[in-house]
Amino acid sequence: MVLGHESSAEVVEVGSAVTTLKTGDRVAVEPGVPCRTCDFCRGGKYNLCALMQFAATPPHDGTLSTYYTVPEDFCFALPSHVSFEEGALVEPLSIAVHAVKLGNVTAGQSVLVLGAGPIGLLCGAVAQALGASAVVLVDIVQSRLDFAEAYGATGTYRMTTAPPEQNATEIASKFNIHAGFDIVMEATGAVPCIGCGVHALKRGGVFVQVGLGPSEITFPVGEICSREATYKGSFRYGPGDYKTAVDLLASKKVSVKELITHTFAFDRAQEAFEGVLARQGIKSIIYGPGVSNSMNMSG
Repeated sequence: MVLGHESSAEVVEVGSAVTTLKTGDRVAVEPGVPCRTCDFCRGGKYNLCALMQFAATPPHDGTLSTYYTVPEDFCFALPSHVSFEEGALVEPLSIAVHAVKLGNVTAGQSVLVLGAGPIGLLCGAVAQALGASAVVLVDIVQSRLDFAEAYGATGTYRMTTAPPEQNATEIASKFNIHAGFDIVMEATGAVPCIGCGVHALKRGGVFVQVGLGPSEITFPVGEICSREATYKGSFRYGPGDYKTAVDLLASKKVSVKELITHTFAFDRAQEAFEGVLARQGIKSIIYGPGVSNSMNMSG
């Protein structure tokens, strides 16, 4: 199976009915095409479509290829100042946009993000772009927290092996948010982080589960009930999320170029995947077959 689902590209050919794109346009590619006719699609939740054809999800090949065919409305033109490399990160940025929308983040709110990987970092960045006054990122790796601080987080906390309640208490004390965070975004799927996030949530707050971990976990459901909190699952992205992500890049309210730490020619793709497996850097770019690295960060 061909891998790849975070992609940007240059349009080389368009169908006769295409009206909004032309040959030579630079685009971010949304990699999942739904059926468009089921209740979920018609109801504005096409990410839940049972017939979704998602790149690099069997039996559908992915985007790491010379050519890839996409419907017109799943290609989004990139602003002139946004490079192809940054355009490839519209996909994870859209995941963050979707999650932040589910959290209903508004100006002045406090947001706790568990996990300082690419998705967690972008959740924090989008929350700040929408006006959150406090965005605290949590991780167990100090280098990731250092990156998060440089990337703009208002604060960071290094998770310990102490019970989740204790970590939550220490976070509240460190940042003087004793009533709890308005929104918690969990981007790891790890049981200790989920527990910490629930205990750090304010009464009536919103918890958004973004990261995927074990399918069955021990969960402090009593805390959700006693706080009358809302627990939401987040899956990929839906209508408007890709456009919002591109708009955030266009307005420079969010930047993704800092996340790109490694680039690889196509014939070094295996090395790129091995680096990701070893948790080297934040995001790695693989150029398509025959594509020169000379386009690197040219926007």
